[in-house]
Amino acid sequence: MADQTAAWQMVEYEGFEIHVAPFLKNPPSEGHTPTAANQRYTYIGYVCHPGADPAIPGHAVPFHPDGEESFAGEDEAVYEAVHVGRSIVEGTHPDLTVLPLVTGGV
Repeated sequence: MADQTAAWQMVEYEGFEIHVAPFLKNPPSEGHTPTAANQRYTYIGYVCHPGADPAIPGHAVPFHPDGEESFAGEDEAVYEAVHVGRSIVEGTHPDLTVLPLVTGGV
Protein backbone atom coordinates (compact mmCIF):
# COMPACT_ATOMS: atom_id res chain seq x y z
CA MET A 1 0.00 0.00 0.00
CA ALA A 2 1.34 3.39 -0.88
CA ASP A 3 1.64 5.92 1.94
CA GLN A 4 -0.31 8.41 -0.18
CA THR A 5 -3.45 6.24 -0.18
CA ALA A 6 -3.30 5.20 3.48
CA ALA A 7 -6.15 6.23 5.81
CA TRP A 8 -3.96 8.23 8.21
CA GLN A 9 -5.08 9.00 11.75
CA MET A 10 -3.25 11.29 14.18
CA VAL A 11 -2.96 11.33 17.96
CA GLU A 12 -1.21 14.08 19.93
CA TYR A 13 0.97 12.76 22.73
CA GLU A 14 3.41 14.60 25.02
CA GLY A 15 4.21 17.33 22.49
CA PHE A 16 4.49 14.98 19.51
CA GLU A 17 2.14 13.71 16.82
CA ILE A 18 1.72 9.98 16.26
CA HIS A 19 0.44 9.28 12.74
CA VAL A 20 -0.82 5.77 11.98
CA ALA A 21 -2.52 4.08 9.05
CA PRO A 22 -4.07 0.60 9.13
CA PHE A 23 -4.42 -1.46 5.98
CA LEU A 24 -5.12 -5.02 4.86
CA LYS A 25 -2.03 -7.16 5.11
CA ASN A 26 -2.98 -9.18 2.02
CA PRO A 27 -5.43 -7.13 -0.04
CA PRO A 28 -7.61 -9.21 -2.35
CA SER A 29 -6.58 -9.20 -5.97
CA GLU A 30 -9.03 -8.30 -8.69
CA GLY A 31 -11.59 -11.00 -9.32
CA HIS A 32 -10.87 -12.87 -6.06
CA THR A 33 -13.20 -12.89 -3.10
CA PRO A 34 -11.38 -12.13 0.16
CA THR A 35 -11.28 -14.95 2.71
CA ALA A 36 -11.23 -14.60 6.49
CA ALA A 37 -7.50 -15.42 6.49
CA ASN A 38 -6.89 -12.52 4.12
CA GLN A 39 -8.81 -10.07 6.32
CA ARG A 40 -5.86 -9.48 8.66
CA TYR A 41 -4.60 -5.93 9.14
CA THR A 42 -1.23 -4.32 9.70
CA TYR A 43 -0.12 -0.71 10.01
CA ILE A 44 2.50 1.87 9.25
CA GLY A 45 3.22 4.95 11.30
CA TYR A 46 5.55 7.73 12.27
CA VAL A 47 6.19 10.12 15.14
CA CYS A 48 7.03 13.79 14.55
CA HIS A 49 6.76 17.27 16.01
CA PRO A 50 3.49 19.06 15.24
CA GLY A 51 3.52 20.41 11.69
CA ALA A 52 6.72 18.61 10.65
CA ASP A 53 6.99 17.27 7.11
CA PRO A 54 7.64 13.51 7.35
CA ALA A 55 8.93 13.49 3.76
CA ILE A 56 12.00 15.47 4.86
CA PRO A 57 14.72 13.16 6.22
CA GLY A 58 15.18 13.54 9.96
CA HIS A 59 11.77 15.10 10.56
CA ALA A 60 9.98 11.90 11.60
CA VAL A 61 10.60 8.51 13.18
CA PRO A 62 8.86 5.88 11.01
CA PHE A 63 7.74 2.53 12.41
CA HIS A 64 5.86 -0.63 11.43
CA PRO A 65 5.24 -4.05 12.99
CA ASP A 66 7.99 -6.63 12.92
CA GLY A 67 7.78 -9.87 11.00
CA GLU A 68 4.46 -11.55 10.40
CA GLU A 69 2.50 -9.66 13.05
CA SER A 70 -1.08 -8.93 12.00
CA PHE A 71 -4.35 -7.90 13.61
CA ALA A 72 -7.99 -9.01 13.40
CA GLY A 73 -9.31 -5.57 12.44
CA GLU A 74 -8.48 -1.95 11.69
CA ASP A 75 -9.24 -0.80 15.24
CA GLU A 76 -6.88 -3.39 16.71
CA ALA A 77 -4.12 -2.37 14.29
CA VAL A 78 -4.59 1.34 15.10
CA TYR A 79 -4.58 0.62 18.85
CA GLU A 80 -1.30 -1.27 18.60
CA ALA A 81 0.26 1.35 16.31
CA VAL A 82 -0.59 4.17 18.74
CA HIS A 83 0.80 2.07 21.60
CA VAL A 84 4.08 1.64 19.69
CA GLY A 85 4.17 5.36 18.86
CA ARG A 86 3.72 6.22 22.54
CA SER A 87 6.57 3.89 23.49
CA ILE A 88 8.80 5.72 21.00
CA VAL A 89 7.90 9.09 22.54
CA GLU A 90 8.34 7.77 26.09
CA GLY A 91 11.73 6.26 25.29
CA THR A 92 10.67 2.71 26.19
CA HIS A 93 10.75 1.29 22.65
CA PRO A 94 13.72 -1.10 22.35
CA ASP A 95 14.92 0.22 18.97
CA LEU A 96 13.40 3.63 18.17
CA THR A 97 13.59 7.05 19.85
CA VAL A 98 12.56 10.66 19.28
CA LEU A 99 15.95 11.85 20.57
CA PRO A 100 17.18 12.81 17.07
CA LEU A 101 14.05 14.96 16.63
CA VAL A 102 14.68 16.71 19.93
CA THR A 103 18.44 17.20 19.57
CA GLY A 104 18.25 18.02 15.87
CA GLY A 105 15.99 20.98 16.49
CA VAL A 106 13.31 19.62 14.13
